Order: sequence, then C-alpha cells, then structure tokens
Amino acid sequence: MRLRFAPSPTGYLHVGNARVAVANWLIARRHGGRFILRFDDTDAARSRAEFAEGIEEDLRWLGLDWDESFKQSDRLERYEAAAEKLKKSGHLYPCLESEEELRFKREQRQKQGRPPVYDRAALKMTPEQLQRALDNGKQPYWRFKLSTRTVEWQDGVLGRRQVKLPPISDPVLIRADGSFLYTFTSVVDDLETGITDIVRGEDHVTNTGVQIDILEALGGRPQGRPGAIRFAHLPLLTDADGGQLSKRLGSMGLRQLRRDGIEPAALVGYLSALGSSRDPAAATPAELAPVYDLGHVSRSAARFDPAQLLGLNRRYLHGLDFATVRDRLPEGADEAFWLSVRGNLDLLAEARDWWDIARGDITVAPQPEDAGFLRAALDALPPEPWGEESWNAWVKPLGAATGRKGKALFLPLRLALTGEDHGPEMRLFLPQIGRARAADRLARAAGA
Repeated sequence: MRLRFAPSPTGYLHVGNARVAVANWLIARRHGGRFILRFDDTDAARSRAEFAEGIEEDLRWLGLDWDESFKQSDRLERYEAAAEKLKKSGHLYPCLESEEELRFKREQRQKQGRPPVYDRAALKMTPEQLQRALDNGKQPYWRFKLSTRTVEWQDGVLGRRQVKLPPISDPVLIRADGSFLYTFTSVVDDLETGITDIVRGEDHVTNTGVQIDILEALGGRPQGRPGAIRFAHLPLLTDADGGQLSKRLGSMGLRQLRRDGIEPAALVGYLSALGSSRDPAAATPAELAPVYDLGHVSRSAARFDPAQLLGLNRRYLHGLDFATVRDRLPEGADEAFWLSVRGNLDLLAEARDWWDIARGDITVAPQPEDAGFLRAALDALPPEPWGEESWNAWVKPLGAATGRKGKALFLPLRLALTGEDHGPEMRLFLPQIGRARAADRLARAAGA
C-alpha cells in the first residue's frame, strides 16, 4: 500500500487536515505500506517555504514520519508531458472566453432554468480561428472534456458512491499563464508515484469523480478493476454544537494547540477516534496503528469538541511519569514536585504556575476574619523536614484545638499558602512550599 498526505504550503496545519494526515499514516503503518508527504505547491503566488517547513515540524510533533517527500514544483515537466498526452487524445481542449464572458453565459443559463454548466463552445473553434486568436496575442486556458457517464466507486468509508459528470463543467486544468491546477497535478502524481489508496475529506467526493475520469484518460486502471486506486472519504468535522467547523478552523490550528499546551498523544488519539465508536485514548501513532480501522468510521459528520480534547489531555497528563516530562518542567523541579501537581493540570504549561507558587514570592491577601485562626496555625506549624505526612500532622490537631473542620479549616490555609482557593492536594504540595515560605505567608495573611 502507498498512501499520501498532500498539503498545500499556503498556511499551517489545522485539525481538519491533521486528521487526514493521521488517518493516512495509521493505515500505511498498519499494513506495512509507505507514507508519502507531497507538497502541492503549484500555486506559486501563495506557497511559501516557511509553511512547508512548518508543516513538516507539525507532523513530527504529532509523531508522524514519512518514507518519501517531494514538491510538485519540481515535477513541472511531468505535468507538461501528461498535458500533451491529453491534448493528443482530444481530452484537453483550448478555451479563450474571458471571465466576464463566462459569467454572462452562466447568468443566461440560469435565467433559462438550466444548470450553469460550461457549454463547450470552445470545441466549435476551427484550427484557423484558434491560430488567429493566438496571433493576436490571446493565450488559451485548457479544459478537460469530461465523459458523459456516471463515475462509481466503492468508498472505504461512505460505501457505494457515484458522481454524475454531465451536470459538471469541464474543469480547467491549465491556466492561461501555463500554470497547472491541483485537479490535474494531483492525478498525475497519484498515478506516477503508484498511490494505491487515497484517504481525504468528504468535501472531495465530487472532485474524486472528476479525477477518476482524468486518471483513466491518462491510462489509470478503471474503478472496479484490480489495481485501481481505492478511495475513502472521511466525513467532515463539525463544532461541538454540530455547526460548520470549516470557517473556524483558523482557531483550531496545530500551532495554537501546541502553544496552548495540548499534548501530541492526546491530539492524535482524539483525531484517530473521531467519528468512530471507539472511545478516544491518548497514545502515540505507533501505538494506535495496530487498531486503526476505517471500517469503524461513521458516515455521519464527526464533532470536534475542544472540551473533550482538553479532558483527554488532562487524563493523559495525570498518568505521565516524571521521566517523560522532566525536560519540559521548570529548572529545579523534581519528581516529588511533579507528583504533587500533575493531578491538577489540564495543560503541562500550568506546572510553571505551580512551581512559581511553590518556590516564588506570591501575593498573599489578608484574611482579617480568620486572623486568629491563622496565627494559631502559624504557632502550630511543625518543624522540618516535611514529607507527605506533615499536612495531616499539622491540620488534625489544629482543627481539634480550634473547633474547625471541613472548608472552614482547609480553605483559609490553602488561600494563605497558595493564593488560590483550589489546586493540588495539600498533603503533597505543602512540602514543596517549605516551612520558611509557609510561615511568612501565614503571617502575612494574618496581618502580622
């Protein structure tokens, strides 16, 4: 099996195309196939090297590697050769209408109650008419003459699918400036690089029907025959409320999720389970590959819920050992600190906040209504060394002596020691603060 992920380097990855990349990688690795990274960069005006580098960086962050990589801009001569083949076979024909002329034709057809499909008027040009236009400086663009058939295929997710070609305008494959469009270059590459399976979003279904027609015109195996390329289309993502997500994908960029502190294992696990009956579990791509199966993906749209992703991220962090996160913690943080805070984290970056609370100088708000209690707590503060038993050894007799229990006992102490009304388990976190800082904070909270 040979699968490919083909982003356009006109921006960075978002969750929609990351999901496609993950699916292709998992299928390739599960079946011992090859995963190819192809940059569809024929849009020279918008494609940028920094975006390509950023996409590679994001894929590596997810834990995805690739067996081959190439850019379409390095294969222009192959597209020229394929275009000549289609011209000679009569599948590719020149057109000269301006955009204004095409718009007028569409409007006229709509007024007549007919679909706004290109009327193939260019096919009526004689060679002499075309030559006169060329001599007068006109540059043609080139359309592919679609078949008058219905293209059918067995989709790996959606089941039996068909696209009727007659209601579709012949697609432009080559612009007047000689540049190639994705619809064409993608087919040439898929055919010439031996792609066996194409997995992409459901928004490409109609495009797949057109591309199958082009592919077969170039000599590709017809659908249903042995060796034909197999297609699978993942249903589109919606937001948590079932609304359209595509317009909001900018806020779901991988770079922003990384900055926010989402762990790659949580994101990969979530994306791989979206739209399936499998409960999402944070895991590396290598761990997920043996169990990933397109047959488990529903034909219905999948909901991308940031709150669910955050919950998965939280559960993943709570189970990480110190060795896994050591290099990403603040300098000086040890295993005892990590074990004291990990159960309270949604994002790893929050560990820095608790490190500053434990070892830094925090703002302590006075608690005049509890001043007497806090002074008693200060007087009862046990000597060091402190361990996990020190909290109970301190607060139990303190509660008995003051008659306090529950929230009345614990909340004033937590507020004084951390400046927060909730947080890590104090049994584990108190030793991270240390006696000197604890005494100073209790005194300040008591107004001393």
